[in-house]
Amino acid sequence: MNERSRERWRKFKSNRRGFYAFILFCVILAFVSAAGFIANDKPLVVRYDGGWYFPVFREYPETTFGGKFKTAADYRDPYVQNCINKKGFFIMPPVPFSYDTINYNLPSPAPSAPGRENRLGTDDLGRDVLARLIYGTRSSLFFGLILTALSSAIGIFAGAVQGYFGGKIDLFAQRFLEIWGSLPQLFVLIIVSSIIAPGFWTLLFVLLLFSWTALVPVVRAEFLRARNFDYVKAAYAMGTPDFVIIFRHVFPNAMVATLTYLPFILSGAVVSLTALDFLGFGMPAGAPSLGDLVRQGKENLQAPWLAASAFVSLAFLLTVLVFIGEAVRDAFDPRKNK
Repeated sequence: MNERSRERWRKFKSNRRGFYAFILFCVILAFVSAAGFIANDKPLVVRYDGGWYFPVFREYPETTFGGKFKTAADYRDPYVQNCINKKGFFIMPPVPFSYDTINYNLPSPAPSAPGRENRLGTDDLGRDVLARLIYGTRSSLFFGLILTALSSAIGIFAGAVQGYFGGKIDLFAQRFLEIWGSLPQLFVLIIVSSIIAPGFWTLLFVLLLFSWTALVPVVRAEFLRARNFDYVKAAYAMGTPDFVIIFRHVFPNAMVATLTYLPFILSGAVVSLTALDFLGFGMPAGAPSLGDLVRQGKENLQAPWLAASAFVSLAFLLTVLVFIGEAVRDAFDPRKNK
């Protein structure tokens, strides 16, 4: 790490709100990444008749634990639990429900209020809200991170080519961006949803078609400015290939402006997926998502824990991302005092 990078890191840490938000975001990302070990209807480990079994990694038939059926064991079934306890023990995750597990032993009709078993209550199908919140946050963050990475790569490349070569390439590309940016994204998604069953990768592809343009103006402006620097002209005069000049000599200057936008692009991706899920054009039915929780909160006003869980989680996640974006912006701002 050179002196300039250390100074930027120092500026980033000096913004306490953004720095702690970054640490909190890393903790949240690590937490939801281990969702299968935190919220699951299968035990983490089973000790039975001298053997060790790990149902979170592998499916075992009921007969493995002394049951009668050769189908996959239902570890929430009291009969299976008694069979295991006769010759061993099992350890369940902290949240003994997966995102699609239906609790058939509710004290009241679904959606049921928060209690000892379902800490944040259940939705209208009897599924645990906390488990769906964990898995839904994981889906939103992974979707946002992948979309941010892909759209940034395409946008940076397009903006670099535009800004460096200029001329007719820049002129025609700008006209294309004006036309492409005027297309209604929601209508395109509705058309795609009517042809192809919506899913994680389908939504990612469709949103990528429109989100890559966000960084193009920023990178293009940086390249238009930097291509006239003396060291760039010297490298060109020495016969250095254009793409070597672009990515080795000019691109580091554009990265300063690019990095400040990434947290905001990530938050926009999370909001986009949530909005599509809320409108019914997002993830498939039954898939865990924050937008589905928002929709259920709207449809079940008599169950305020649904709307409260969705609102608090979304507001908290987006606030963390905005704080990180502010800290990154301050770290790369040369006008900030050292």
